[in-house]
Amino acid sequence: MKLKLDVDPDLAGMLRAEVLAGERAVTAAMREAGSDLKNDWRGQITGAGLGQRLARTIRNKTYPERGESLDAAAFIWSRAPKIIHAHDRGLLIRSKHGFYLAIPTEAAGKGRGGARLTPLEWERRRGLKLRFIYRRNGPSLLVAEKARINARGTAVASRAKTGRGQVTAPIFLLVPQVKLRKRLDLARDAEKVAGRVPGLIVEKWV
Repeated sequence: MKLKLDVDPDLAGMLRAEVLAGERAVTAAMREAGSDLKNDWRGQITGAGLGQRLARTIRNKTYPERGESLDAAAFIWSRAPKIIHAHDRGLLIRSKHGFYLAIPTEAAGKGRGGARLTPLEWERRRGLKLRFIYRRNGPSLLVAEKARINARGTAVASRAKTGRGQVTAPIFLLVPQVKLRKRLDLARDAEKVAGRVPGLIVEKWV
């Protein structure tokens, strides 16, 4: 006598299908969560007035880069981690060598790409020498003499032989330290997105 047993439905096949569905769901959920967190952080940075350039340093990547996995993960990072960290924590910044920190005024203008100029770079670009002025009650100064203020509000060398329009322009404020106030709360957005991940997995599990 022979016995034949057929299992209907195919439980092994159903299990494999569920595993594949789970891998797709988890991977898709992590891709969406990573993208959402990247956009949230970029929005927070621009909203704090730190500019698009810094916001674009926020990047994300999903692992595995190819294929799908139940262990999929999203990695979000910045290409300017020190700057982001400073604004996220609110750090106290001091000079490395115990001297002053030079904070440019509006009259200092900008370098290439909007970069801030150091005192040496400013002298080289503007062709003027900076003079130190000590102040007991307030920041000391680096000023440019025989300068003029152009239409952009930037101090440049004056060519007037009569001295007409020449000014002594404060170019840098000199301070021993600067306290950056906390302008970002990246952990808040990370927790919010992490709380949505289980729902995303369920939503995408087809």
